Amino acid sequence: MPYIFLDESGDLGFKLSKKKTSQFFIITLLFAPNKRSVEDSIKKIFKSFTVKERKYHHGILHAFRENQKTREKLLKSLSNKNISIITIYLNKKKVYTKLQDAIHALYNYVTNIVLDRICSKKLVPFDEQIILVASRRETNKFLNDNFKKYLKNQIKNNHKVNIEIEISLPNSEKCLQAADMICWAIFRYREHGDNRYYDIIKNKIVEENPLFP
Repeated sequence: MPYIFLDESGDLGFKLSKKKTSQFFIITLLFAPNKRSVEDSIKKIFKSFTVKERKYHHGILHAFRENQKTREKLLKSLSNKNISIITIYLNKKKVYTKLQDAIHALYNYVTNIVLDRICSKKLVPFDEQIILVASRRETNKFLNDNFKKYLKNQIKNNHKVNIEIEISLPNSEKCLQAADMICWAIFRYREHGDNRYYDIIKNKIVEENPLFP
């Protein structure tokens, strides 16, 4: 069964002078016709860890906390898999004031745009069900339900794609750890000009565009 895994990097704070507020916000979709091969990349990383390293990780790889060796090893493994990546980056300096005041609506809107692109490029099959798994960023049930309903209606109405949307955590859906690593690599490039991780995975990026040029 085909899967799409969604993750984001950066934040949606708009006080850009505030310390640790990012200049960019990035949403990335990882499409896998079969998620098992992506899971295998994660499993191989854990098999290479020492017992102490495994205990430290608690079953989760998180791009921000990993060392260079682990990041590069996972990205190199993913770059050889049958996957496709689409990403949209948001330069927050160019976001309209009205959207800045409605960050939940903005997040839903940006996510729909990038999901629309993966459908428009016909990277996903239209004759079978697709599962979209998003990394949970909210604990509020209403916001999560609204997110799922909005995306499902948009994709079904615009592309006639049979899509189911789930919200999960990286410890229960291992492929979200791969999406996190990929999205982080793209964020490092856009936010800090650091392309050492981005260059490893860029051969799998089929589209990368700003939301507001």
